[in-house]
Amino acid sequence: MTLSTTVSKSFDTLPLSAAAQENLRRLGYLEMTAIQAASLPAALQGRDVIAQAKTGSGKTAAFALALLAKLDARRFAVQSLVLCPTRELADQVTTEIRRLARAEDNIKVVTLAGGVPLRGQAASLEHGAHVVVGTPGRVIDHLERGNLALDALATLVLDEADRMLDMGFVDDIVKVARRCPAQRQTLLFSATYPEGIARLAAQFLREPVTVKVQAQHGSEQIEQRWYEVREEQRLPAVARLLEHFRPVSTLAFCNTKARCRELAELLQAQGYSALALHGDLEQRERDQVLVRFANSSCSVLVATDVAARGLDIAGLAAVINVDISPDPQAHVHRIGRTGRAGETGLALSLASLDEMGAVGHIEQLQGQPSVWHALSELTPALGGRLLPAMATVHIQAGRKEKIRPGDVLGAFTADLGYTREQVGKIDINEFATYVAVERGIAHEAVARLNSGRIKGRTVKARLLTDGA
Repeated sequence: MTLSTTVSKSFDTLPLSAAAQENLRRLGYLEMTAIQAASLPAALQGRDVIAQAKTGSGKTAAFALALLAKLDARRFAVQSLVLCPTRELADQVTTEIRRLARAEDNIKVVTLAGGVPLRGQAASLEHGAHVVVGTPGRVIDHLERGNLALDALATLVLDEADRMLDMGFVDDIVKVARRCPAQRQTLLFSATYPEGIARLAAQFLREPVTVKVQAQHGSEQIEQRWYEVREEQRLPAVARLLEHFRPVSTLAFCNTKARCRELAELLQAQGYSALALHGDLEQRERDQVLVRFANSSCSVLVATDVAARGLDIAGLAAVINVDISPDPQAHVHRIGRTGRAGETGLALSLASLDEMGAVGHIEQLQGQPSVWHALSELTPALGGRLLPAMATVHIQAGRKEKIRPGDVLGAFTADLGYTREQVGKIDINEFATYVAVERGIAHEAVARLNSGRIKGRTVKARLLTDGA
């Protein structure tokens, strides 16, 4: 059975509890996105679902609401498992499920992904969990060690299934699925539907409802501009693009780690707030880079495709293809990160003569010719460098010290006297807290925080800079 829809509807039409409906209203979820409207009715009936939708289309809420509706909060056993391709996506999914679970008392969601010691995750599982969100490899680690039991599992979700297949996780997915009860519900979400997904679905889904929605970002929302460059012009051209268009936030894609480092250093030397994201970073460094870009205290993130997998940043103003990807699907995935949720976006690509073959493949896939512009059109806009609006304060205390967002906000507003508007996103992990504050108050806020208290205890705080 296949459904296709682009219509958004009210959440009131869904058979959700009054508490869940009220929580959705408080969160500002008034109208379902296309993928939610297409998949939720069938998922809430307990049907297996194959949903094809791009990242940023609202798919997380679609499967989160379905799995939460089936949970028995009084039963401390793993009743839902969500498999994701990357730790970053797993963290984002966990955060969203927790927000949507506020209607229920004491729903416990545990993340099982790499970069964090197994011991702490095992302890979390020992205390009981309702929902597990994890990467395939780490979930298998816990299954084989006997830390994770799936006997009570009611819902299995495969999120970004095509990316998991691309990354070589098919055997791991099969191994996990075979440890799940046969009578479970399976929800499979994928941006594309390659042959591997069809084989996986045939093996593990029972009479699935298939829904497919139009991408949330179309060519009319993303303005694509191409610039021909010689090799020695490539990196300086990135700075010229930033000077001309002055995007508030930019994701710049490079094909190699070395190019990432080189470009980030060049932009930093020219006064831009730029950070590199690549496979050589330690997990702590990676976390800090992602937090700063997501909370608007870094203007330019320079990344490889592999490093940016699973990364979903809201309101991204521009994507720059510093190098052209030899994979046309990867190019489409890159530029689709801007121009989401009704916003317009800018996709700027730099191509040398050697890359024109790859450009031709992209044109074929997109079904439209590239629109070329001359570098000579780029002139610096008035106002100088566009600095990010926020800066990030790093506090050396996190969930281990029972720090909560309300404690941090209270310290900045009630204790230090700043307004709520001067404090931005608050991210808390196991051992650290990251707070976005208005750039103008950042240094003063750190000094005052170091001489004050959070939750009655003194804390160490510092400002994260582009070299930190």
